[in-house]
Amino acid sequence: MMELNLFDTYRREVVSFDPVNLSEVGLYSCGPTVYDYAHIGNLRTYLFVDTLKRVLSFNGYSVKHVMNITDVGHLVSDGDTGEDKMEKGARLQNLSAWEIAKKYEAHFFEDMHQLNIQIPTIVCRATEHISEQIEFIKVIEEKGFSYKTNDGIYFDTSKLEDYGHLARLDVKGLKAGARIDIADKLNITDFALWKFSGKTARQMEWESPWGKGFPGWHIECSAMAEKYLGELFDIHVGGEDHIPVHHSNEIAQSQAKNKTRMANIWMHGYFLQIDNEKVAKSGKSITLSELVKKGYDPLSYRYLTLSAHYRSRLNFTWESLQGAENALKRLRKLFVSFGETGTADEHYMSRFESLVNQDLNIPQALALMWEMLNSQLSPAAKKATLLHFDQVFGLQLASFSQMAERIPVEIERIAEARFQARQNKDWHLSDQLREQLTKLGYSIEDHSDSYKIKKI
Repeated sequence: MMELNLFDTYRREVVSFDPVNLSEVGLYSCGPTVYDYAHIGNLRTYLFVDTLKRVLSFNGYSVKHVMNITDVGHLVSDGDTGEDKMEKGARLQNLSAWEIAKKYEAHFFEDMHQLNIQIPTIVCRATEHISEQIEFIKVIEEKGFSYKTNDGIYFDTSKLEDYGHLARLDVKGLKAGARIDIADKLNITDFALWKFSGKTARQMEWESPWGKGFPGWHIECSAMAEKYLGELFDIHVGGEDHIPVHHSNEIAQSQAKNKTRMANIWMHGYFLQIDNEKVAKSGKSITLSELVKKGYDPLSYRYLTLSAHYRSRLNFTWESLQGAENALKRLRKLFVSFGETGTADEHYMSRFESLVNQDLNIPQALALMWEMLNSQLSPAAKKATLLHFDQVFGLQLASFSQMAERIPVEIERIAEARFQARQNKDWHLSDQLREQLTKLGYSIEDHSDSYKIKKI
């Protein structure tokens, strides 16, 4: 295989990927804070992570992917002030914080499924790793990097000479109020490791050596990443908004405890914009279910995200989504029209590998795909080469049938869930989903690595 090169935010350059352990790549990605529905801007980041995983697998690596679920400790302000997002969501929806977490985590994984995003090897929830976070904080405290205020235990960023290097923060030039409210912290960039419950009753709180309370937002990732991947692993991934605060603070915690920057390579996906404005849950946003309600195939959104490099902003419009849907429909029709699968073309495979291995140059790989489809290759060779490309694109062409465009999206979703259940040898769920399809007027024909849906 060709050399894999990736952009490292920490070094601000494209570097050669050199895994810590050749047998298994350690990958950590920051997961959702499950207090609300994920919007398509959030989902662009998870699609980028999925593409990275697919490229790693394409290069022959086994990937151990760990993703957290933030279900406590993420306050409405990056300055460790305000209400916990989980507690706020519970109050507004008249549910418990635990019910809120369960509800929106389920929605998130449904979105992942519809976008054909591979499930992480390990999904770890902050509330299920309180003891690990407490132990991590204790070591930071023992090494002299923390102090106590009236509302919690804080990390003293002045003890690190290169705090904020990831974001190239001008720490000395920061002024109070420019980034966060300093309150009674020693330094404007200091952040909470453990917050005290205070006088306001909380649903989520735990006993600790410092008093009853809850962990800060950043400590969960440092503690859980170390538990499952070790003190130094290969790649840490997240959105560009994590660079100046969350990821800078994760690195600080790991530097204090382990004298490492946590991961050899830090990668960040850039924002999705709607009509050139940032997507946010509190402002202009669109959920995947809204796209589906308007009749769009979720994989059309996946195709749209493939058209822009992960380190560039992508502007979403309904016209651009329709263009992606049209392209996906054309691609499926061509795929079906090619008939039997032959042998993939070595020339196009080599060019494809070169593009995806140069910092995930997926837009040019997509352009190469259309060049190949318009070439003089035989239909059988085109189909085989297309299947080879789709290992990275993740558009599920192998499971697509000629009937697919006349079958409702909901039926396709149930059929795909049943296919996954069969792959996981969950025969009981598989039978339940087949019965559900039958009641809706469809039958399913199973093959070794695919299926075909038929109207009864």
